[in-house]
Amino acid sequence: MHLFKQHAVKDMAEVSTLIPVIDFGPYFAGEPGALAVLAEQLRRACENIGFFYALNHGVPQAVIDRGFAASRRFHALPLEDKLKLRLNENNIGYMPMNASVQGASTVHKATKPNQNESFFVSHDRGADHPDVLAGIPLRGRNQWPEGLPGLRQDMMGYFDALSTMCDRMLPPFAVALDMPPDYFAPFFANEAHINLRFLHYPPQEDMSENTFGTAPHTDNSFMTALARTDVPGLAVRLPSGEWFAPPVIPGTFLINLGNMMRRWSNDRFLSTPHGVINESGTDRYSIAYFHSPNPSSVIECLPSCVTADNPARYPPAVYRDLVLEFYRKNYFHQKGHRSEAMQQVNA
Repeated sequence: MHLFKQHAVKDMAEVSTLIPVIDFGPYFAGEPGALAVLAEQLRRACENIGFFYALNHGVPQAVIDRGFAASRRFHALPLEDKLKLRLNENNIGYMPMNASVQGASTVHKATKPNQNESFFVSHDRGADHPDVLAGIPLRGRNQWPEGLPGLRQDMMGYFDALSTMCDRMLPPFAVALDMPPDYFAPFFANEAHINLRFLHYPPQEDMSENTFGTAPHTDNSFMTALARTDVPGLAVRLPSGEWFAPPVIPGTFLINLGNMMRRWSNDRFLSTPHGVINESGTDRYSIAYFHSPNPSSVIECLPSCVTADNPARYPPAVYRDLVLEFYRKNYFHQKGHRSEAMQQVNA
């Protein structure tokens, strides 16, 4: 039997009691008092579940639709063409099936590779970018396939729209943690560490125990914004320990916090386990956008989250060190070895 013993819900009203729907419209429109109201809603969601639906987020549906169309076009390429763009040391490019394992997960011991393929995109830096020329880790260039006109434009259009959205969300997160609204902004300046992951989950043939599209884990980001199609598969672990399959709510992104937010908040805000099993019998696509601070940022527990009775649980750490450790545990190409499956596809 699979790990996901899912919580059943009767209607959308019950869904919103498990994962709240938060309206960003009034705040984005600059309505008086909207920041304080939004911050309180975020505080409740982040302290109790670590997930929420973002409504009126400001990203046009056409941008999202073009992102999914671009993902389908990319994943429809022959494997040999995609492998020319294989994931590099900066975690940019194509990752085939069986090339990752949730080795960094503290919520589940993964013993089998994840059953998904992914295309990772970051800032679209030129060859003359100073960080590229200097070979600074995590500051590399995107890899693009040939013969797919418009793909780069559509993927980067999605990247830019989500980057703008998440930057606009930083002030209410800061206020929710009793910090000044502009507190987080400097940490995300000068090209924050952003990964945009176009995921494809083929119909899962192996349904044996401990086989997942993506095994249970927590993200390593500050926050993650997820777009999905109607094909089910995602499950979120509720505070009760049950697993819940959050439905797609049109016009929203499903947003969750990652380990950097948990670290910054001294465990006040949750980084909630989640995973994917594609039992649908059809292809499943999702787009995960990971918004994280600049790699050179020092992550230190916020003064508003530390008291004499609740001292800092994490030492200050450079984000680049934290994320590189995370990559080494999760991605075979970062481990200095490849799985048998990787050896086969690279042959």
